[in-house]
Amino acid sequence: MDLQTFIFIGRSGCGKGTQATLLKDRIHNHDLEKRQILYIETGDKFREFIRGRGFSALLSKEIYDRDDRQPDFLACFMWSNMLLEELEDNMHLVFDGAPRSLSEARLLTTALAFYKRKNTVVIHLNVSRKWSEERLLSRGRSDDASLSKINKRLDWFDKDVVPALDFFKNTPGFKFIEVNGEQSIENVHREIVSKYDNDKA
Repeated sequence: MDLQTFIFIGRSGCGKGTQATLLKDRIHNHDLEKRQILYIETGDKFREFIRGRGFSALLSKEIYDRDDRQPDFLACFMWSNMLLEELEDNMHLVFDGAPRSLSEARLLTTALAFYKRKNTVVIHLNVSRKWSEERLLSRGRSDDASLSKINKRLDWFDKDVVPALDFFKNTPGFKFIEVNGEQSIENVHREIVSKYDNDKA
């Protein structure tokens, strides 16, 4: 098995983390060398960061408390720092929920080129806005406490993330896979694997 690089993108609540975990398990089971997988998900990093008392952390917390989107430079710092500190030369790589804007997507391409990652697979878990709203309200997390909070995040997706998706669709070196996310967890995973395998054939 060649080294694998995957990027999961989708609306909030679409199941990116669940599907990334299933794919990591599949990579592990199929990799005879049992190489490690670096999983990059910046949500926890941001939550840890805003609990700090530094000037930057306080400014970031103000943005978080307003339910606004964090600036691109800070999001890029989170995953860039993980790459610099944790990525080794023989690791698979899975991004969950990054990038979240066109400028971040462009910067990520420079990082992937630097690390000589080829044939990166972008998996778009496509769900409707209404489906996402219902899922987020039902899971009962504090940052999903109201429809107004949820709608802000869904607005970001339409305004900022969709251009990043279009960028990956039209940029050489990326394999773009669109999956119907409004299925059972098992069926979503099967569709990802089927489309990926067909694309390799």
